[in-house]
Amino acid sequence: MKIFDCITYYDEEILFDLRCNLLNKIVDYFVVVEAKFTHTGEKKKLNFDIKKFRQFQKKIIYHVIDKEPNNLLKPSFSEKNNLYFLRHNSLKRINQSYEETLVPIKNIIKPNDYFILSDSDEIPKISKSLFFNNKNKIILFKQKFFYYKFNLFYDLVPWFGSKACQYKNLKYPTWLRYIKSKKYSIFRIDTIFSQQKYSSVNIIDDGGWHFSNLKPLNQIIKKLHNSGHSDEYRVNNKNLKIIESMIKRNEVYYDHFLDKKETNKVRSIGYKLKKVPNSFIPKYILNNKTKFNKFL
Repeated sequence: MKIFDCITYYDEEILFDLRCNLLNKIVDYFVVVEAKFTHTGEKKKLNFDIKKFRQFQKKIIYHVIDKEPNNLLKPSFSEKNNLYFLRHNSLKRINQSYEETLVPIKNIIKPNDYFILSDSDEIPKISKSLFFNNKNKIILFKQKFFYYKFNLFYDLVPWFGSKACQYKNLKYPTWLRYIKSKKYSIFRIDTIFSQQKYSSVNIIDDGGWHFSNLKPLNQIIKKLHNSGHSDEYRVNNKNLKIIESMIKRNEVYYDHFLDKKETNKVRSIGYKLKKVPNSFIPKYILNNKTKFNKFL
């Protein structure tokens, strides 16, 4: 049984370094997928440099997406700023990046091997025993949610980011990514027909960390312009000023509780993050403060 840790990558060098050092003893392969375009379709340079991770180089499988997804919507000139078109195409690119994680390993991954899928800022907390003892088809990792710094905790939302299953149970990567973060009763009839609701689920309560926007302010703003949610920020330039102000005050600007159909999810009032004790933080960070001091 081998473990494939698969991520999509933009420019999260410090988090990939942390990921490798935390998971190296357990993971057999780190699969890194990077696109030559942003979620908004703008061309970008490739940022991943395998030479910076020589210690883990033999385990890293790097895959580049050089073509846009098929069937992107092409609005007319008058519809250029239509939020629906922007969001639809962004989601197609995001889903493409998830699907491509399987491309470079499909000839080497075996039925009993484990496939873990995460965004690059989601790091699961895993052990060999977790996989050997697992009796469920799906593993969901409940992760602590941090913004801007390693120790600024967002305590309102438990984050279910990383998800895993054996390759023989994997329908396709986006299926795994969008599984509902809940264990449903075996008596729920809708689970029989649903592609998102399952009862054979192992939820790991202490399941790792989600380090969102671990970047300087100017890079966070740049990320917002190129992210899959860019339509939510571009709709009104005033939003960017509000966001900028909230970040400076260590506040969360994104409202995770609004209906998913809402187009603009910027909070009207920022939520103050909690500075947490060292017990919340991976020990590797604390033991290498010189390396990570910028974000402590």
